[in-house]
Amino acid sequence: MNWVEVEFQGQKYRVPAMKYQGRLWFHWQGETHVLELSTGARAKSGDKSSRQPGVIVAPMPGKITRVAVKKGEAVTQGQPLIVMEAMKMEYTLEADRDGKVEEVSAQTGAQVALGQILVRVGEK
Repeated sequence: MNWVEVEFQGQKYRVPAMKYQGRLWFHWQGETHVLELSTGARAKSGDKSSRQPGVIVAPMPGKITRVAVKKGEAVTQGQPLIVMEAMKMEYTLEADRDGKVEEVSAQTGAQVALGQILVRVGEK
């Protein structure tokens, strides 16, 4: 495991990081961040505004350790849907809105790729 130091508002934090496809990926304060290694410019972040509502994707490559919902199940915003392990850490992916689960494409034990769709939550 690699570690990077992040400085935010004068405080320094040590966070786990992974190099993948020419980018540096790290998870900090509930968001996944990606830096282009060649320029250091921020490529993308886990900012909620950049995602499609109801589409839960893998924020980084990893392994699914728990699937907490089934197709057709009603969910509420903030409800845990998937638990995955990446960079020797556990991440809980939550519903970003109230609705009904339309699709679950993740299975416990499966390896998933960055950006792979894991769950789709439709409107109520």
